[in-house]
Amino acid sequence: MFFTTMKMEGESTQLKPNLTEWRFCLYPKYILLPIDENHDQVKNNVKNVVYSEVTPRPLERNIRLVCASEDALINILDMDPNIVNSQEFVEFVAGRKLPYGALPVAHRYGGHQYGLWVGQLGDGRAHIIGEYVNRLSRRWQIQLKGSGQTPYSRLYDGRAVLRSCIREMIASEAMYHLGVPTTRAAAVVVSDESVVRDMYFAGSPRRERASIILRLSQSWFRFGSLEILARGGELGVLRQLVDFVIKEHFPDIHLTDDNRYIRMFSEIAHKSLDLVAKWQGLGFTHGLLNTDNMSLIGETLDYGPFGFVDSYDSGFVANCFDGEGRYALGKQPDVVVWNIGQLAIALEPLLTSSQQSHLSHILKTLDTYCKNKILETFLMKIGLKKERWGDEELVEKLLDMMQQTGADFTVTFRQLAELQPHELSSELKIAEKWSIKRLASHSCWGCWVDQYRSRLDKEAVDTSNANSAGLFEDERKRRMTSVNPAYVPRNWLLHEAIVDAEKDDFEKVRFLLQVIQNPFEIQPEAEIRGFSSQPPIWAYELKISCSS
Repeated sequence: MFFTTMKMEGESTQLKPNLTEWRFCLYPKYILLPIDENHDQVKNNVKNVVYSEVTPRPLERNIRLVCASEDALINILDMDPNIVNSQEFVEFVAGRKLPYGALPVAHRYGGHQYGLWVGQLGDGRAHIIGEYVNRLSRRWQIQLKGSGQTPYSRLYDGRAVLRSCIREMIASEAMYHLGVPTTRAAAVVVSDESVVRDMYFAGSPRRERASIILRLSQSWFRFGSLEILARGGELGVLRQLVDFVIKEHFPDIHLTDDNRYIRMFSEIAHKSLDLVAKWQGLGFTHGLLNTDNMSLIGETLDYGPFGFVDSYDSGFVANCFDGEGRYALGKQPDVVVWNIGQLAIALEPLLTSSQQSHLSHILKTLDTYCKNKILETFLMKIGLKKERWGDEELVEKLLDMMQQTGADFTVTFRQLAELQPHELSSELKIAEKWSIKRLASHSCWGCWVDQYRSRLDKEAVDTSNANSAGLFEDERKRRMTSVNPAYVPRNWLLHEAIVDAEKDDFEKVRFLLQVIQNPFEIQPEAEIRGFSSQPPIWAYELKISCSS
């Protein structure tokens, strides 16, 4: 058994123990959109459709479960977590047994990649297999990734490998528990079926085992979902799709509102910038921020060559294929703003001239909004709630010192929370915190500490705890530990787990999944295994694969 579950009173009667009792909605909402039903024909380009109906190609040969998310199973899918021990569940994730009500489709979209329009892309190895409305009345789209070719596969085989599925499984569940809007993942299976991948596009292909990940989202629509229709002059379908998105995902906007497209754009833009601010605050680098990887509902979407930065470097690039650093950590806010601009262009055919002027005005405000949101995020990380003059310089100086000393991004902020302000000047206390010790080697450390302590004193005066320094310090520590995680899925930890998994040892994968469910709480077993220790030397040289 994978889980030891404590169920709330009455919950056990609502969780489905098998796939006979669990079923999809008979009529998924996406049937209201144009679907190409000629699924026997594999095409390079289709027109005037949003989806293509296509049947998954199941995995064969010795299929077994790698890992599963108890939280996703219980709180999204209403499944008893013990269902993972059944063969029918493994066959479900492998694409061999689709529950009642399934209607598999692949989504058509386009996108800008590395700043260039590349035309039609689409789900080349993923199938939305149905929709499920859970006991909380929330509608979720269930998707298999790695489940075979579709009309959008181009020259590819439609498969995913174990390595990439584990990375996405761990990352998406970690991001959820870190408080970041994200798609979810419920389970991963692997088979003995092999595919050929050149991991670093370096002319060294090798065989890897095919795998499928069960992904969950309330919408898989991307910026590129609208771009492909606008670029192709398919304006009737574009209007139909945008109205559908508004009705299903923006309930505060009425379809009778003449300015509904402007209002939807503004919400998407600001949700996207709120999202990138959260990424920056965690040192998360997406790695492939193309417009086809930008969600219309503001979720982190498609975990490919992502990475959480170790030693802080604003130029950190998670994608080994991104030689020019377009998608580097420090450039992500600008890239997201640029991508939002492409979304605006896609919506322009639906707007009047005055609405287009309004759209341009919104675009001009986004840089400032994003900058303020990121500053707000970092002020929370150092225990400050109210912005004051000089705060931006305080944050920038801290990050600059971290970059120059190679201090660890995640651990530095966590250790700042663990030390009291007066202890930041104590060599004895600093020596106990390996990342702060590295940071304190900077010549400006003492000056920064003085500025930081002065700023905390001003914050204390502004709070109701002004007469109780102890209460304010407790609140500062609580606030900081609630936004600065003890654990993130670092690439070297993922690498070690994947190496074992490729030998059919899934223990480390499952342990990682367990740890990231409580990333803000110190976990004794995680500490024993060195999750918050200084990464090994080889970790800094670890390249992140581009192929999946």
